[in-house]
Amino acid sequence: TDKVHQTPTAILKGPEDKVQLNCSHTVPRYYMILWYQQSAQNTALKLIGYVSNTSPTVEDSFKGRFNVSGDGATGKMAYLHIPKLRGAEDSAVYFCAASEAQCFTIPSLLYKNPL
Repeated sequence: TDKVHQTPTAILKGPEDKVQLNCSHTVPRYYMILWYQQSAQNTALKLIGYVSNTSPTVEDSFKGRFNVSGDGATGKMAYLHIPKLRGAEDSAVYFCAASEAQCFTIPSLLYKNPL
């Protein structure tokens, strides 16, 4: 069966501690690994960032505080590193997911049409 594995499965840390979460998967055609945060205050999943092949991307709201690395294509591993926890702000459930990467552009969004 195709699976995604995340370790550690549970973790308890204090403010200013550092954390590393690991994610791996066994789906041959998937080469994107994504990281999400779900806090008690806001149960919507927030995309932290992702690794597509070996290229990491961190969303603007998490830049400078969270790092994403890994190899979604060959090694099928990704890492979420939080160098310094901010207490309640970072207290959350963290999810990883594997996906078939899709890249497309919509030309109308790339160019501003003159009026």
